[in-house]
Amino acid sequence: MEQAAGTGDVWCMAEVDIFADLSSEEMEALAAVAPMKTYAAGELLFTPHQPTETLFILKKGRVRLFRVSADGRALTTALLTPGTVFGEMVLLGQQMHDNFAEAIDEVVVCVMSRADVHRYLLSDARIAVRISEILGRRVADLERRLSDTVFKTAPERIAATLCLLASQQAKRPLGRGSQIALTHEQIAALTGTSRETATKILDDYADRGLVRLGRGKLTILDAAAIAAETGDSPPTRRAPIGS
Repeated sequence: MEQAAGTGDVWCMAEVDIFADLSSEEMEALAAVAPMKTYAAGELLFTPHQPTETLFILKKGRVRLFRVSADGRALTTALLTPGTVFGEMVLLGQQMHDNFAEAIDEVVVCVMSRADVHRYLLSDARIAVRISEILGRRVADLERRLSDTVFKTAPERIAATLCLLASQQAKRPLGRGSQIALTHEQIAALTGTSRETATKILDDYADRGLVRLGRGKLTILDAAAIAAETGDSPPTRRAPIGS
C-alpha cells in the first residue's frame, strides 16, 4: 500500500458526484484531511480481522466488497466504481465490520477519519443526502445479489454480472462491443462460482458468439443475447381467455 503525496491536491475529490456542489475552497479543505492511497490489484483495503474506522472515497479503479461464510464461501455484496464511498459504514448508519474490501485492479482512494467524516460530510446537508442515496442503492443491490445467489443458476449470475460491469464501466446502457477487464478467476469470485465453472460458461458464451475472450478481459459481442441469459426477462404475456 502506498500513500500518495500532496494532501492539498483536489484531484481525488474532483468529479466525485457527492461533492458536485462544493466550491474550490471547500474541495481544498476536504483534500487536506483526506490523503490519497493506492492499492494494487488483489490487495485488501480492510478485513474483519483488521477493522478500520475510516471512510474511503473511491477515485480510480474498482473494489469488491464481500463476506465469507462459515463454510468458506464468498458472497460479493457490492461492486464499487469511482465516485462512491465505503468503509466502516457504522459512521453513516450501516455497519460493515464483517466485510472484506478487495481491489479488483489498481485502486486510488482518499481516506477520511471518523472525526473528519462528521465534520466535513455529515454536517453538510448536500453531501449527507447524496451519501444516503448511495447507501440506499447499495442495500437494494445487496438484496438483489442475495436473491440471485438463491434463485439463479451460475450462467444467469455470470450474465447478470457482465451486464452490470459493462454498464458501470461505460456509464451508459449496455451496448455491443463493451469490454470488461477481468480474469476468469475474478469473474468467478464476483459470481460465487468456481474458476472452472466460470471458464466453462464463458467458453460456451464465446462459442455461441455472445462474447470474445482475451487475456484478462472479454468483449461483449451480443448485448441482447447476454441480457437474455440473466433470467430477468419478463414472462411472455398470455392473451385473456376467450380473446
